[in-house]
Amino acid sequence: MKIYFASDVHLGAPMISDHRAHEKRFVSWLDKIKADADEIILLGDIFDYWYEYTSVVPRGYTRFLGKLSELTDSGIRVHFFTGNHDVWAFGYLTEECGVEMHYKPLTREICGKKFYMGHGDGLGNYEPGYNLMKRVFENPVAQWFYSKLHPDFTNWIARGWSKHSREKNHRNPKQFYRNEEKEIAVRYARDLLKTEHYDYFVVGHRHAASDYRLTDTSRIIYLGDWIRKYTYAVFDGEEMHLMKYKD
Repeated sequence: MKIYFASDVHLGAPMISDHRAHEKRFVSWLDKIKADADEIILLGDIFDYWYEYTSVVPRGYTRFLGKLSELTDSGIRVHFFTGNHDVWAFGYLTEECGVEMHYKPLTREICGKKFYMGHGDGLGNYEPGYNLMKRVFENPVAQWFYSKLHPDFTNWIARGWSKHSREKNHRNPKQFYRNEEKEIAVRYARDLLKTEHYDYFVVGHRHAASDYRLTDTSRIIYLGDWIRKYTYAVFDGEEMHLMKYKD
């Protein structure tokens, strides 16, 4: 049994120069791992922007959506965790592609190992400003009002915000991956370990590829991204491995 983990693909992101090649690279990886994958766990920000209206979904991503459907039709479980960029995923991916949706971090035991899995944003009380914004984005009333705007307009807003945010973060050194002891996910994991044991914490969000040992028996895996690093993790039933995909 093998379980594969990936995050932060950001399909459709403004900074991607060739969207077709970007999508095809990730789909190629999915196609290669299907031979021995028991489950595939996608831990957020797979799309750079995704909002499902009642009868409209974002344009594009046909290769990726088709591959998801092929995988689930063949019996492979595919889990989709929402991130801060694709928080507005509702029923479409489940109904049309057969994936299992997760809107919160998940704790699960696999082959005797205890996992904590999530996108990695909004953990604990370390970022009160961000957590407030996240609650607004997840609020059903705010989502309802947003849904009344025309998709072309909301898409324009989202693309502009994403581009501005990326440029702002690039200028701010605090947004880059810091020493493990300063990383919010590491601090949050240490808080949880005070009362409960976990073998593995698996997160994305920070675009860092790192396998960091928290204690002698506990590790946190940052999955990296598919913009520059093309990294993923695989659990073979006994051990977690952080790996890099090469076409």
